[in-house]
Amino acid sequence: MTWYELALTILGSFMASSGFWAYLQHRSEKKSARNRMILGLGHDRIINLCEKYIERGWITYSEFENLNKYLFKPYEDMGGNGTAKRLMAIVSNLPMRSDNYHVGGGMSGDN
Repeated sequence: MTWYELALTILGSFMASSGFWAYLQHRSEKKSARNRMILGLGHDRIINLCEKYIERGWITYSEFENLNKYLFKPYEDMGGNGTAKRLMAIVSNLPMRSDNYHVGGGMSGDN
């Protein structure tokens, strides 16, 4: 038996073992749970921020960019639901304010 045949035999035995398939299934389930958790955390954060901005009645350009680019788009790409999408549509129509800050810590137009 050559090393090639031996390697194929070992590989075939490994692929046929039930432990290998159980490992793959467990890994897939764990990844799925991780994805659901990330999706849930993203949903929670998007909803909370959207509600904050809607209640405030305006949003800054950088707040909108951060919310849209770093939270909503990845959330949507992962298959997020329509609740966040509906709130993002409202936030997208809020008045936009500049990101200028006063020395006292407040945002311009906050007064």
